[in-house]
Amino acid sequence: MGGTAGFAVVVFGGLGGVVAYLAGVVGLRDLRRLRRVGVPALALVRARVPTPEDRALPPRPLLQFETEDGRVVEVFSPVPSTPRHPLPDGGHVQVRYDPADPRQVLVEGRERRPLEYGFVALGLLMVLAAITLAVAVL
Repeated sequence: MGGTAGFAVVVFGGLGGVVAYLAGVVGLRDLRRLRRVGVPALALVRARVPTPEDRALPPRPLLQFETEDGRVVEVFSPVPSTPRHPLPDGGHVQVRYDPADPRQVLVEGRERRPLEYGFVALGLLMVLAAITLAVAVL
C-alpha cells in the first residue's frame, strides 16, 4: 500500500489518534476539576421512561439535587445504572457539581477514569501506528 491510499491511511489514522487522545485528556481534566472545585450534594435518582428517540442503552436516569443557593437542578446521570452499581429509582447518590455550571456533575465513586485513560492510550497507539506506517510506506 503506497501512494495516495497509504497517505490517506496515515493522515486519517494520525488525526483519529489525536482526537482520541485529546478526548481522554479533556475527560481526565474535567474529572480532576470537578473533584477539586465541585460542591458535594445528595441527589435523588429518578427513573425515566425511555422514548423511541433514546439512543443510550441502558437509558440514564435523572439526578435531582439542590444547589447551595437553593436552586433545584435536574440532569441526566453521566453514568448508566448497572447491575453492579445500580441507580435505583427513588434512591440517593452523592454527586459533585460545578458551582459555575450545576449541569456538570460527577457521581462519587463512578468517575469512569479507566475509560478516559483508555482513550489516551488508544490515541497514542494510533498516532504511533500512523507514524510507523508513514515511515514504512511513504
